[in-house]
Amino acid sequence: VGFTVNPIQKYVPRDLHHPLLKEFPEHRESIQFLKVSDDEFRRMFDEYHKLDDAICRIEEQVDFATDQETDELKMKRARLKDEIYRQLCRTTAKTSKPN
Repeated sequence: VGFTVNPIQKYVPRDLHHPLLKEFPEHRESIQFLKVSDDEFRRMFDEYHKLDDAICRIEEQVDFATDQETDELKMKRARLKDEIYRQLCRTTAKTSKPN
């Protein structure tokens, strides 16, 4: 875990990871359902977390990357997160329609 210094100069751990269940807690059930029922969603879910891990390793200075490489990874993660969110919203809309 990375650390940041607050004004009192105490070290406070930073949460660098952005797991989807934390990003979209209101979609927890849909995420869990889609992970096992939709191969494309599962692929996007896995890719998102691999990118997130890679970015965190860079930010924690475990791995090295240029600023441009880091920015490209973050943009890729953001695009993937947007696509995942759109799929979650479509799934939620389908399951919440009255019969």
